[in-house]
Amino acid sequence: MTSKTKKQNPQLVADWQTLMRTFIRPENEATRSTLVKYMEQILFGLHDFLGDHVGITEEASLKELAERFTDTHISRTPEKKLADVITDLIEDIAPHAVNVASPYFIGHMTAAIPFFMVHLKTIVAALNQNVVKLETSKVVSIIEKQVLAKIHRLVFGQDDDFYAEHVQHTSTTLGSFVEDGTLANITGLWVARNKLLHPRPGFAGVEHEGMAAGLRAHGFDRCVVLVSRLGHYSLRKAGGVLGIGNRNIIGLDVDAENRIDINRLNEVITELQRPAARTGIMAVVGIAGTTETGTVDPLPELGRLCAAHDIHFHVDAAWGGPTLMSDRYRHLLAGIALADSVVIDGHKQFYMPMTCGMTLFKDPVSMEAVVYHAKYINRPGSVDLGIRSLPGSREASSLILDSALKIMGSQGYAILIEHGIETAEKFAAEINRRADFELVTPPQLNVLTYRLHPEDLSKALGESVDTGQLLNHINTLLQRLQREAGRSFVSRTTLTLKDTPEADTVVLRCVIMNPMTTLDILKEILNEQSTIYREAILPSL
Repeated sequence: MTSKTKKQNPQLVADWQTLMRTFIRPENEATRSTLVKYMEQILFGLHDFLGDHVGITEEASLKELAERFTDTHISRTPEKKLADVITDLIEDIAPHAVNVASPYFIGHMTAAIPFFMVHLKTIVAALNQNVVKLETSKVVSIIEKQVLAKIHRLVFGQDDDFYAEHVQHTSTTLGSFVEDGTLANITGLWVARNKLLHPRPGFAGVEHEGMAAGLRAHGFDRCVVLVSRLGHYSLRKAGGVLGIGNRNIIGLDVDAENRIDINRLNEVITELQRPAARTGIMAVVGIAGTTETGTVDPLPELGRLCAAHDIHFHVDAAWGGPTLMSDRYRHLLAGIALADSVVIDGHKQFYMPMTCGMTLFKDPVSMEAVVYHAKYINRPGSVDLGIRSLPGSREASSLILDSALKIMGSQGYAILIEHGIETAEKFAAEINRRADFELVTPPQLNVLTYRLHPEDLSKALGESVDTGQLLNHINTLLQRLQREAGRSFVSRTTLTLKDTPEADTVVLRCVIMNPMTTLDILKEILNEQSTIYREAILPSL
């Protein structure tokens, strides 16, 4: 609605009396009834109002939607009652959102959440605790330390005495909650940077004196982070934020299984640690569930290599970390306990609402390298969690995770993890059975990539056609057309593959995490892709 067409409701005014009504309780019984009705829908029937569509459909194009939302004025007086605003959200906004709860939505690491998560999120919003300081959270901060200890034990598996000492220790921390994996990776590498460019005589440390002074004090010209070229782009952000430059987040080749090439990594470390190289290796990053292919780096070898060269070992397990709850598949993350820091996202395979990330540190004093105090909070000697925290204000997402762990148990989460991995394996087998499709990267966890590769393509178009570029075009178009049709959704990425003639290969990417996604649904998605190719793409080639 534009500013020219927007109408004010003459009955609505902004004064102290109406503000107090709005602030502390529903305006009237009709409003209360409306709120209850819609909360029931939100809590128990989420995709009833999300509609049938999954993708970004052409039914209401992005251009059309953008044209609806061009009013840049804030009304001086109230425009609508709360009940009317909620009606608009439910009836006008939600149907045009992306239905990530659908079992046909298998393209991204965002999926359905258990219905009880909405209850928990509502309670957290109502409490509105700011967990960075005790004066605005009290017991919630104490619970957060306990939750961090539970996830720390899952990852690092220290003994009972260790956790008895540190679970509520006022001077140590086992990690930090943040909003997402990006901030979690920045937190881990922040500590790694400060550990590398530590204080020494005449130098107070990089956190105090900055990168230029830190490099001079330690005899370096640059600092680098080594990771496979499948590393998440948040690592490049970390390079920019931490002052080493994103070009110094060095992506290394991967092996045939899309894991970091250990031999090449060893060569690079040896080269960079020569005195003449004047390079500080800030960290080596192992990935436990790459974003594009879901693969896990050889964590035991990485851990031993980092220990031998005294390098901070950081593991990005934002996706794969919860696999540790499955007795059947936890071996896929063997070696993760060798890490110095580990990242896990709660809003991925802990099935929490947006947003929740965690950085865990093996050494309970690691975060002393990033301590900050303020006169009005986080004072020296206090136990505020914000003393060792990148965010300055943060909701109590730890309360949601703590409650979810109690409701689900590790076995409940294991069932979800195992369903995803085993359904992905069945899907890979189905792709291999179909002549028109090619499995590109088999699943190690619950992510796989494939592409449409019709066996009769060369016959139909002639042997002289550049099939590599043509296949890239076909798969790009296929993904877009399927997304716009809105019945199902897979994502798309471009991989650089070994032993393929084309430099870059466009692939379709699937993430199997919704427990309602079955092999029959996956077959339907493949059938739809075949139909789109035969009816909409092939005739235009």
